[in-house]
Amino acid sequence: MPNQRSTPRFNPRGGDRRPQRPLGASARPSSPLWYGLAFLAVLGIAQMYFLTPAGRSIPYSEFKSLLKSGQVVEASIGDQQIRGTLKQDAGADGKQSRQFTTTRVEDPKLTEELDAKGVKYTGEVVNRWLPDVLGWIIPLLFLVGIWGFFFRRMSGAEGGVMSFARSRAKIYADDEVKVRFADVAGVDEAKDELKEIVEFLQNPKKYTNLGGRIPKGVLLVGPPGTGKTLLARAVAGEAHVPFFSLSGSEFVEMFVGVGAARIRDLFQQAEAKAPCIVFIDELDALGKVRVQSPLGSHEEREQTLNQLLAEMDGFDSRKGVIIMGATNRPEVLDPALLRPGRFDRQVLVDKPDVKGREEILRIHARDVKIAPDVDLKVVAARTAGFAGADLANLVNEAALLAARSDQTSVGMKDFESAIDRLIAGLEKKRVMSTKERKIVAYHESGHAIVATVLPGLDPVHKISIVQRGFGALGYTMQLPLEDRYLMTRGDLYGQLAVLLGGRTAEEIALGEISTGAQNDLQRATDIARAMVTEFGMSDALGAINYDGNKRPRFLDIPMPQERGLYGEETAQLIDAEIKRILTDAHDKARDILTTNRDKLEIVTRRLLEIEVMEGDELRTLLGVSKPSTTPAEDRIPLPPTSP
Repeated sequence: MPNQRSTPRFNPRGGDRRPQRPLGASARPSSPLWYGLAFLAVLGIAQMYFLTPAGRSIPYSEFKSLLKSGQVVEASIGDQQIRGTLKQDAGADGKQSRQFTTTRVEDPKLTEELDAKGVKYTGEVVNRWLPDVLGWIIPLLFLVGIWGFFFRRMSGAEGGVMSFARSRAKIYADDEVKVRFADVAGVDEAKDELKEIVEFLQNPKKYTNLGGRIPKGVLLVGPPGTGKTLLARAVAGEAHVPFFSLSGSEFVEMFVGVGAARIRDLFQQAEAKAPCIVFIDELDALGKVRVQSPLGSHEEREQTLNQLLAEMDGFDSRKGVIIMGATNRPEVLDPALLRPGRFDRQVLVDKPDVKGREEILRIHARDVKIAPDVDLKVVAARTAGFAGADLANLVNEAALLAARSDQTSVGMKDFESAIDRLIAGLEKKRVMSTKERKIVAYHESGHAIVATVLPGLDPVHKISIVQRGFGALGYTMQLPLEDRYLMTRGDLYGQLAVLLGGRTAEEIALGEISTGAQNDLQRATDIARAMVTEFGMSDALGAINYDGNKRPRFLDIPMPQERGLYGEETAQLIDAEIKRILTDAHDKARDILTTNRDKLEIVTRRLLEIEVMEGDELRTLLGVSKPSTTPAEDRIPLPPTSP
């Protein structure tokens, strides 16, 4: 039963999803199709006029019957066939063919019978040069055509097997990129930096006349879903220049040297279409730092990176080719990529603040029928920590929920349900036993009461004992009143007390503990360990960082638990400090819940009745006023530290 916080689970990175047609694309059928149809037509004509015998074909037995009845006028006897002409009856149709053909059968008395009936006959030497020639030329032409077709497919510019050395970049013409800066919101600082790049491309003499140099590369760094790719498209759209788009992973193949060849081909194409923008997404797949290890290194990737470094040094920036890269892992990039002269500028595309979130919501809500009761400012305040892609997904989820209930517009209730779904997960319809519901209700009430009584913490927005997500039997949602970028030691102590409040409520009310606090204990231990080993918040150990791990700045990737460079005595002291911090937080939660024992019962009974309780009703039951911003000096007092 994790205590759900306001930090959302990130969704895949968003971007402009309008279909773009690559430069040079055509709606006409491919030429091999026309070639094949023409070949079949020629083959049919040859079969009709050259290889098909004249007249109707009859069996040899019928030919002998016609001969005996005197119907045969003349005959031409060949090696394999007999062709001839029949008499025409007086009442027969004049259009009916009198020519016939039959397969010759070994018949020694045929000439005698022809003489007896007075049939004019002659021998025939068949000239078979045309069928023979067509018999070996047509298969040869067919094989040549098949070979040429597959060779063009393998070596074509569209990415065949033989074109592995060609760049895989998708090229968009200057009029095909429809994204503008007006379509991007919430990242005003990044837009201001990139507007200068647009001016570089539109009016380079303004800077070169003063001796300035156009930046060669711009690196966009930030968390997933903040709009890095969208910003790159907006730069190309505003500057009205061709746009090359590809991913860093598209350079590396199983063949050695392919990546370097693709880099060379990419820059050749870019210089031919200058001024233009080359955008390499997920640059960390290509530009990881080069290291030497006993197991060896990735030689192909390093060759590709070396070629990229050489090309960025070699091309003339005055031609107007801007290299843009995007990554959410700048700490793994090779330092040679980040030096001046290559990626001259590094632009941070961070998560939006409350004002930026409101602007993003308004952009995505332009094509959605919004009900009058929807206040996007309130929605923005309740989505702290959401990136641009998360907000786009929020609007879409709200619209889907409204459509599911057959509404004509998207209301505020739909947005609230969408926020709950994105933060806490999908609601489950399973039925718990009375005993388990009671345990969950006490657990979540403990979280909520501690979070409400302690000063300076994020106010409780909602409490629920409805199952959601993966294994969450209930949740307590806290939403901040303002965007915060720092956490004090008192804030962290308060969070620890809230995390341990659920387990403490079970101890006090039921005299027993359950497995529902597993996630709470894990998160509390991580916070306490970080306070001791990373933040220097332990007086016993001092202001020293014992962690030593280089953590990702923008990705929530758990680092392997490796012991730092310290001795066994220090390790024991670290464990003792972590235990002391958690014990103090546990005692603090116990004091609060013991003092408010009657209110714990009231909140739990009410939660069992309605299952989902809003924060305002909780504060009414506890007799607490509505939350307001609290100065830092009025926050939770720190517990005493060990000597």
